Amino acid sequence: MDRSLRLLALLVPAVLLLPASAQRRVSPQEAARTVYGKIQFVTSFPDYKVKVVSSFPDLKVKKVTSFPDAPGKWQIVDSFPDYKIQIVDSFPDFTVQYVNSFPGPAK
Repeated sequence: MDRSLRLLALLVPAVLLLPASAQRRVSPQEAARTVYGKIQFVTSFPDYKVKVVSSFPDLKVKKVTSFPDAPGKWQIVDSFPDYKIQIVDSFPDFTVQYVNSFPGPAK
């Protein structure tokens, strides 16, 4: 019993330190609904891999300079992001289309 408690005490903090994307996998539609705010584009270790498409996206994205407070509103930053995004050509977690109006999850 004592040995299993020690092992549990070591594992719980390690799991809590993992990023949200590593703790559980979400569907593309669920990811598209939750990704908004300050976004940093990276080339490695992203929270999500995204493919930019011209039609039938999972999420319609509007780049904003302030108040990225709803799904589909992304403020592009160089530091202190809410999410790190890597743009890929294949095997994305979800797809996005850049728009000038009506951002949000595609129906």
